[in-house]
Amino acid sequence: MSHQFSEFLHSADADTIPEEMLGLGRKWLLDLLGVAAGATGTAMSRLIRNHAAEHFAPNQRKTAILFDGRLVSPGGAALAGGMTIDALDAHDGHKLTKGHVGCGVLPALLAFTQAEKLTDDRAFLASLVVGYEIGTRAGIALHRTASDYHTSGAWIAIATAALGARVMKLDTARTRDAIGIAEYHGPRSQMMRVIDQPTMLKDGSGWGAMAGVSAAYLAAGGFTGAPALTVEGDDVSDLWGDLGQTWRISEQYFKHYPICRWAQPSVQAVLDLRRAHNLRSEDVEAIEITTFHQSKRLAKRAPVTTEEAQYSTAYPTAVAIVRGGVSPDDVMERSFDDPEIRRLAESMFVVECDRYNAAFPANRISSVTLTLRNGRTLTSGDTEALGDPENPATEEDVKAKFHAYARPKLGGDRADALERAVGRLGNGEGLDALKALIFAPVQN
Repeated sequence: MSHQFSEFLHSADADTIPEEMLGLGRKWLLDLLGVAAGATGTAMSRLIRNHAAEHFAPNQRKTAILFDGRLVSPGGAALAGGMTIDALDAHDGHKLTKGHVGCGVLPALLAFTQAEKLTDDRAFLASLVVGYEIGTRAGIALHRTASDYHTSGAWIAIATAALGARVMKLDTARTRDAIGIAEYHGPRSQMMRVIDQPTMLKDGSGWGAMAGVSAAYLAAGGFTGAPALTVEGDDVSDLWGDLGQTWRISEQYFKHYPICRWAQPSVQAVLDLRRAHNLRSEDVEAIEITTFHQSKRLAKRAPVTTEEAQYSTAYPTAVAIVRGGVSPDDVMERSFDDPEIRRLAESMFVVECDRYNAAFPANRISSVTLTLRNGRTLTSGDTEALGDPENPATEEDVKAKFHAYARPKLGGDRADALERAVGRLGNGEGLDALKALIFAPVQN
């Protein structure tokens, strides 16, 4: 392990991390908490929280499950929190990792913070930023060095183990062991399998967070691990040499809709056409989507589960033209019987474009052609989703989405208080207010 990696992991703090990056930490934290609150009503979240409560009993280290309150072990809290956020595919992500850092990093950091009885909000905020820096690089490194496309959990395990080493102040040798254990045991689950057959497995984030938390505690107890090739390999050294200089947290994208990022360019394209031409869905006879290979693989047109709706290109595109957007309610099972949405989704024609394939993953591009009942055709042209780092979401966008997702589950007063607590994070007030708001149960 390089001295630079170890030094950054253990020494970067709220005084040395630029204020702009600390601000991004607050931004992604608020967004993640909104998604987590919104996801608590899903069957996936209920099942995994109940599983953690039954099978990950607390001992000396007691941690509460996010938006649940039941006490479990740190690994159990990371598992339940990561899978809860992942249950509603609306959290931040990164183009080159083809995945999501915060989804696993946040619940693992919360678990370590409770288990190790930390109260310093400045240290918490700095650690969140550090987790994004390490997780993003680990994801890029894995995609560069492995032939298969693995879920986020595979590299989130490395980031969460590193955070454990940081929180517990492990020495260099045990830090190296923690990361090595995490890489070895991280869930190298194959992402495209769940794209083709969407289930609650999703992106592996909770499992990766659990693996990383366990790895850190194993290393702290003396368990040894092989060096992590995604951190120490010569072929990825360039990714780690700019720690503390290039800030990868600024490269994350914001999701406006609770669906796979690969489907969002098509959704945006139909929304742009709908708005520009003052269209109603009844005006549309047929929709043709031209997109990249991975988006075409999101093939469920008539979902029967929320996972199938979130991992679909045709269904949310039809929702968007009918309803003018895609909300969490739109991807829940109670919304699947709309005959107008079914008409458009089931007749949709989706084709693959070599040019769009070549641009992926740095750019995710789609175009849409609408055939109207009056015989006209309207074409969107090349379209990318909103919220990319080149055109970032505004603070107002993030807050509006947070309240749209959180208020139905938390109520207005609690959501307002949570927004204020996140906004104050890092001013030295401590973590008590934030913990009280995010660990109390949600009524579903």
